[in-house]
Amino acid sequence: MEQGSLSNIQLLKEIAEFLNDETEMNSMLSGALKKLIRGTSFTTGWIFFVEKDGKHELITYENLPASLADKKCELMKEGSCWCVNRYRRGKLTKASNIIECQRIEQAIDEKRGETDDISYHATVPLQSGNEAFGLLNVAAPHKTHFSENELALLESIAFQIGSAIKRIMLTKKEQEVALIGERNRLARDLHDSVNQLLFSLTLTARGGAEMVEEVEVKDTFKTIQGLAQEALSEMRALIWQLRPHGLENGLIEAAKGYSEMLGLSLHTKVIGVISLSSKIEEVLWRVSQEALNNCKKHSGVSNIHFLLQGEQQCVRLTIKDEGYGFYYNKNQTLPSLGIESMKERVKSIGGDLTIQSQIGEGTTLSVCIPY
Repeated sequence: MEQGSLSNIQLLKEIAEFLNDETEMNSMLSGALKKLIRGTSFTTGWIFFVEKDGKHELITYENLPASLADKKCELMKEGSCWCVNRYRRGKLTKASNIIECQRIEQAIDEKRGETDDISYHATVPLQSGNEAFGLLNVAAPHKTHFSENELALLESIAFQIGSAIKRIMLTKKEQEVALIGERNRLARDLHDSVNQLLFSLTLTARGGAEMVEEVEVKDTFKTIQGLAQEALSEMRALIWQLRPHGLENGLIEAAKGYSEMLGLSLHTKVIGVISLSSKIEEVLWRVSQEALNNCKKHSGVSNIHFLLQGEQQCVRLTIKDEGYGFYYNKNQTLPSLGIESMKERVKSIGGDLTIQSQIGEGTTLSVCIPY
């Protein structure tokens, strides 16, 4: 037992040193799980993150049996199981033996492949203080019961991983705050320098057009004035994107101000009582900017409908125009419209973005985000 304890201490030390050096979430979790599997008698393991709404996500895994890895880990990503259900109800607070794994049982029933003689697993919550993030599960062939020492080791490692998750989350939040500060600085610099120069160029070109009589020279000045005015509008739009004036007054007011700056007429409507977190509001704002830019550049109309609706389990944003429309194939990338970047933003907080468009029938963009 003394030798085993020493081995456990060495493993905990190795994992702790690894966690201290990591700054990226997925590589940290993957690396820690690898070290755990290689340093113990466990042969496989996986980590679930579980959201507040109960949805779980398979974050990483190591040496999964073929039956669980089948079809890109389909059984691990869908449905529910005993450990996730217990976690959701707040009943899973320490390392526990799982009598039977429902996912493996389903894999056997559906003849999905080898189980590597695994039917039971141990599970332990990943947490830091009162904040919980998900579950760490491990298993081994023919193992139907995990000893108190094994469960204690899992709890120690889970505590280390939970603390590392919290640290990375806090670091990411600090980086986001720093990024906002840098955006504000850049926006101020652009406003005080380039923006003012373009404004001066616009006035100078207009004055030149009024002072000369020769038609060709007058037209040249007018062309310069038009180009400068267009560049000024683009610059103001860029400054808005870097530092969204008015967002402190809510998404609707920010969208109205941005639309007015673009020369669009925004018809807004709010249904239901909606209280948005700053994270959701930021995503909806960035998507709104991209969508309104597309309306300005591609729709051919100035009247835009903007609907923010609070539904039972999500907030839905719909932006609609009755303009030119376009042929939209969700499997085809359209980088000029920024659709992929909008989808990634929405997906990053668990939401979904859909687009409907037909030639001559306008375009409707819809975003649904759980809250």
